[in-house]
Amino acid sequence: MSDGRLLLPVANPETAERLLDTAIDVARDRALEVLVVHVIEVPVQLSLAQARQSLDAEPGASVVEETVDRARAHGVEAAGRVRFGRDVATSLVNLIERDEVATALVGWRGRPRRRDVVLGSYIDAVLADADCDVLVKRIDRERGDVSSVLVPVAGGPHTELAAETAGAIARGRGATVELATVVSPDADEAAVDDARAMLTRTSPTLGAVETVTETVLRGDDVVETIVERAADHDATVLGAGGGGLFHRVLVENVPERVAREVDGAVVMVKRPESVSRALWRRLAERIR
Repeated sequence: MSDGRLLLPVANPETAERLLDTAIDVARDRALEVLVVHVIEVPVQLSLAQARQSLDAEPGASVVEETVDRARAHGVEAAGRVRFGRDVATSLVNLIERDEVATALVGWRGRPRRRDVVLGSYIDAVLADADCDVLVKRIDRERGDVSSVLVPVAGGPHTELAAETAGAIARGRGATVELATVVSPDADEAAVDDARAMLTRTSPTLGAVETVTETVLRGDDVVETIVERAADHDATVLGAGGGGLFHRVLVENVPERVAREVDGAVVMVKRPESVSRALWRRLAERIR
């Protein structure tokens, strides 16, 4: 019996296959049912009822069915749906609200061309509005098998989810995990000790992982330092910026820059804003 659902939007067989491996790792680890969804956008001149009668749903239905079958073949509960809606983001957010979705996993092909969009118009909207954990996996380039995972740690509100997700992937693949944080080249021993303590606090959130290392890196440029370290790993999992990864975030946002520049699989994660605020409140109380 599942403890909730993992929403997996799919558009074509290629992207579905690249997303499914991470969906299986997370769903199995958290006892979630995978809900595979294909959304067909309906133009304004058609009613939704007319769309269901006139638009061809077969290509999307085939992708959904194939993805559900593959998930079940890996021992994961799965179900599929084809939805008609005015836009992808609204349809997905409505599904999340109605169907006990605990986690949503969406695919990202890299930096969009429009300046007013951070990751992609529908991804930005899901990140902003979804009342669940959201995982964004870059699917334009990967390294295949995952034997090592890097988790950059900065202490933000989504660090815990990043560690949980990395732990799920590591358990699913038998992979090692490296927790790493960056300090300036001239950081004194007290700053380095604080950085090590932050990594040590984060480590238990990974759960049971056979091999975990904790590394304090020195570097003038945080993004450059993380990207260089990520070259030694097959996958990188990192939390979104403190303000979230959507419309008004600058392109200089560190997680989004890392996700664009790392040469390998990348998963960015974000908790719902209400959860993030609660985490910050607890941290503030501890400091006081």
